[in-house]
Amino acid sequence: MARVKLDFNGVDFVFRTELDVRITDINYGQHVGNDALLGLLHEARLRFLGHFGFSEQDIGGVGLLMGDAVVQYKAVAFRGDRLVVEMGFQDVERRTFDLVYRATRAGDGATIALAKTGMVAFDYANNRLAELPAVFREKTGAPPA
Repeated sequence: MARVKLDFNGVDFVFRTELDVRITDINYGQHVGNDALLGLLHEARLRFLGHFGFSEQDIGGVGLLMGDAVVQYKAVAFRGDRLVVEMGFQDVERRTFDLVYRATRAGDGATIALAKTGMVAFDYANNRLAELPAVFREKTGAPPA
């Protein structure tokens, strides 16, 4: 079976946040479920955007939508664990970028997951793709296309 391999060598992690694993994140195996991890990463993404004064609906005049998501699970996390989520950029283009995530357990530093979400600048008012706003690039440190 071909396995997903994410390579974050050279990534400058520009944001860090901490999230607690809640009972609602736990599956029948008594660890964080795959669906719950995507929800935790969504929360991290909202915090990332908010840190720079943005939201998913407004990154400087246009919004964002997610084109794809990839997760490479490395270890399990349990209720009560605190996860440290670091985030950075890869493959920044005119309209798109990959937002990459490294989630580690605060207690022992174990890597829980590596992930990326392919993000697309989108003009919701006109229902079409948009250019990444210069203000978004400047504030977040997203590299030029």
